[in-house]
Amino acid sequence: MDDYLAIVHKPAGRLVHRTPLDKGETRFVLQTLRDQIGQHVWPVHRLDKGTSGVLVFALNAEVARTLAQAFETGEGLHKTYRAVVRGWPADEGLIDHPLKRMPDDMRIERLEVQPAQSRFATLSRFELPLPQQGFATTRCAEVALEPLTGRRHQLRRHMKHIAHPILGDATHGKGPLNRAVANLIGLQRLWLHAQSLELPHPVLGQRLRLASPLPIEWRL
Repeated sequence: MDDYLAIVHKPAGRLVHRTPLDKGETRFVLQTLRDQIGQHVWPVHRLDKGTSGVLVFALNAEVARTLAQAFETGEGLHKTYRAVVRGWPADEGLIDHPLKRMPDDMRIERLEVQPAQSRFATLSRFELPLPQQGFATTRCAEVALEPLTGRRHQLRRHMKHIAHPILGDATHGKGPLNRAVANLIGLQRLWLHAQSLELPHPVLGQRLRLASPLPIEWRL
C-alpha cells in the first residue's frame, strides 16, 4: 500500500463488491479493505468470486479512472494465473478463440463476439483416485495461464474450449467431477489463482510487479 494504491490477496469465495447477480452474499473484499484502512477505496478490476489472488484498489477517484482504463485496454499489463484442470494438456499452447459477450456482463461492449487469446503452459501432470468414464483414475494437470485479452471468464471459457476445464468451475466445468474432487479433498473451490500482475504505477510511473502466493490448499 502507498498513497495511491492498496494491493490485497483476495481469498476464493469472496466477491470484490456487491452485485445484483449474487444478492445473498454478505462478504465483500471492498468493504473489508475499507474498514481495515479507514478510508474509501475504488476497485479498478475484478476477479471472479471463486478466483483467489492479487487484486488492486485505488485510493482516489482519479487514480481509479487511470487504472480502470489501463485494465480495459490491457496496455502495459501482464497477468499470470495458476489453474488445475481436467486431463493432460499439451506442454504449451496459444488458445485463439473469439468469445461471445456473456448475457450477465453489464459492461457496454461494441461487439457481440470479440477476439480472445490466452497462452498456457503445463507445469505438472498427475492422477486422482477418481473413476471417470471407464478409467480407474482421473487425469489432471497444473497449468500456468496468461490472458492476452480481457474478456469475461476468458481463461475459464478457453480451457473449456480445449477440453481441459478448470476444476471447481460450476459454470464452464463438469459438475460430477467437481463434486467428486471436492468430496475427495474435503474442499470446494474454483482452482484458479491470480498469481502475478505487472503494471506501470499510475502516478509514479515505475513498473510494479505484484505477486500473490499460492493458497495453502493448492497442493491437492
